[in-house]
This record gives sequence, structure tokens and C-alpha cells, in this order.
Amino acid sequence: MKRGTEAGQRARYPALSRPIRRGLHRITEVPASTGNRARLLIDGPETFEAMLAQIEAAQHRVHLENYIFRGDSIGRRFAEALAERANDGVEVRVIYDWIGSLSTPRAFWRELRRTGVEVLPFAPPSPHRPLTILRRDHRKLLVTDSRFAVVGGLCIGDEWSGTESTAPWRDTAIEVEGPVAKQLDKTFYTLWRRGGGAPYDPLPNEPFEVGDVVIRIIDGPPFHARAYRLYQLITALAEETLFITGAYPLLPTPLRSALAAAARMGVDVRLLAPGRSDLALLNHAARAHYTRLLRAGVRIYEWKGPMLHAKTLSVDGKLAIIGSSNLNPYSFLSTYELDLVLEDQVIASALEYQFLDDLESAREIELEEWKRRPLSQRIRERVGTLVHWLPHRLFN
Repeated sequence: MKRGTEAGQRARYPALSRPIRRGLHRITEVPASTGNRARLLIDGPETFEAMLAQIEAAQHRVHLENYIFRGDSIGRRFAEALAERANDGVEVRVIYDWIGSLSTPRAFWRELRRTGVEVLPFAPPSPHRPLTILRRDHRKLLVTDSRFAVVGGLCIGDEWSGTESTAPWRDTAIEVEGPVAKQLDKTFYTLWRRGGGAPYDPLPNEPFEVGDVVIRIIDGPPFHARAYRLYQLITALAEETLFITGAYPLLPTPLRSALAAAARMGVDVRLLAPGRSDLALLNHAARAHYTRLLRAGVRIYEWKGPMLHAKTLSVDGKLAIIGSSNLNPYSFLSTYELDLVLEDQVIASALEYQFLDDLESAREIELEEWKRRPLSQRIRERVGTLVHWLPHRLFN
């Protein structure tokens, strides 16, 4: 696999028209951040080392937010690193999702708090607000000193780090430095306060420019559907290539239609999806819609490794999207998500090359072969579709 790729002073500005930039601004609802440096991170081992290095180097603050924070070997590595910074007087705050991290022992959190780390479970069950159980924090974010950050699809668990006998889950993240980290720290504060955390003052450091990568934050609170609108816009405007990696690609009908239309009009549209999934029913439901996409000319591949968990998109070698949003109605509409849009040809091209490299470990699904799939598989697809019918209908 290709290793992380840096972009900063050597970045090439993509030729985005004014209407496209205006559309991106209206969807994100925040100004683009300029003057950044970025580095593509591939899979858990590389990403975790970058994150732990950021934590170790932090002088003032460490803010970590993740849907799953396990108490396994990699979780303990992070806990030890966080505790060490807290013992040295650095402010350390952690947000974990109550459902996502349900299997993590309470003793793990008690020990982390004992070291001075402020720990906040997001949206635990409440008899006064029972519907909050449906609004999960699915974001994956690390920010240190409001200067450095990592955003992506990786949770903190041994699945992503791998073992001697098991390959890590396939995932992607982006490490950034510069003014965008200050913006990302503000999004952490928003979730910290929304989850009931005590207020604190921002660091006084001013944003500083270290490169020339333009980055937009897609901060997706429930019902705003910013990532969904972004995918629709980009799909409509793609001219040459549209390479999508999706962990749980139960695409809403309008987005499936947009991808099909792009393919029929000559855009090279490719979708990389899991061959095996930790959410088998959702995977079967997604497969139920392959036929229409294949007929329109969308090329679909299924990953042959242990699990594909990345959520990325590259378009025309100009734009890259990396983050936590899955291509399904629940993620688009009901959860807190965080994605970055990078207007940088170096990163976009690197992500495109990584996508093509991933296809070497995937199987392409051909239409005629797909039509001959066994009845048992068709039944599983129908069952999966029925189970996920309600959230899917929200977008029809």
C-alpha cells in the first residue's frame, strides 16, 4: 500500500470555479481555511503512530473524540499517553460515544479520570430525554494545542491496529497542521458542551499559516445533512473521475440516481465497498441496489481483506473528502459526523492512487455475473433491505 503523502508548500491549487466554491461554502456554512499542511494516513498503524506523536508533543491541550474507544491493547496505549500528558500539567479531554464504547469497562474510564484526564460519555441513556439515545457521536477527531489535528474513519481499537496473524481494518485519515486545527478545536468544544462538559476558554494562540492547502470542515449535526448535500453537489459536478470508498454504502435513492446519471454521461464512477462487514445486514441491504448502478455503468468492487472501514472520495484529481460519514441515511441524517474537504491536487491525486491500489485487493462485480447470484444471497439482500427500510425511506 502507498504510504502517507504530504501536501503543503508544494500543493497545486485545483482549478475550481467560483460557482463550485460558492456551493461548497453554502453547504459547509463556514469559510474555507487556507494556509494549511496535510498528510494522508493509511490504516491504523500509521495513523495511530501519528496521533500518539501529536499527543506526546502537546504542550497545552489534547482533545480526543471518538465513537469507539476500546480498553484493549491500543486503547491502553492511548490511555497511557493521555495520562502522561495530564500528569505533566497538559489539559486533556476525551469524548467517547456511550453506545459505541459500551463494551469498554467502567474501570478503564475510572483509571483514566484518576490520572487527571477529563472524560465525557456522549449521550448516555436519560429518562428525561429518551430520544437522545438515537443521536450518536460518530466523529473521529484529535486536536493538540489548536495547531495539529487528525480526522478520519478510524476508531481506537485493536481491529484497526491489527495483530501478528490479522491484518488491520482498511481505513484512511488525514493529519493537518495550521489554521484549520483551530476551527476543528471549536467543533470539539461544541460537542463537549452539547454532551454536558464544563466550559473552558480557548487557547490564545493565533492561527498561523504553514502551507497552502485549502480545507473545508463538514461538521455534520443531525438533520443538517451537510455531507449528503455535499455528495450530491460533487456527484453532479464531477467531470472525469469519481472514486468512492464506503464502509456501509446503503446509498439513499437520490444519491444512487446521481451516481448513475454521472456514469451514463461518461464520468468514471467507481465504488469500493466491503466484501465482508461487521454489519452484515446493512451490507446485504446495500448490495440489493447494485444492479441499477451496474446497468448505468458504475463500476463496483468489493474488498477482499478483513474489513473495509474507510470513508473517502476523490473527484477529478482536484478534491478529496476524508472523514467519518458513511454513505447511508442514518449517518447522513441522524448522527454527529466530521469530514474534511481538501482542495488540493497533491492530496486528491494521492487518494486517487491509493484507491486504485486498493482495487488490487478487491474483486470487481460484473453485471452478468451479478444477475446469476444465488437465491440465498438475494433473500439476504431482501431481509437486509426490510430491516433498514425505515431510515432508507426518510430519503425517498
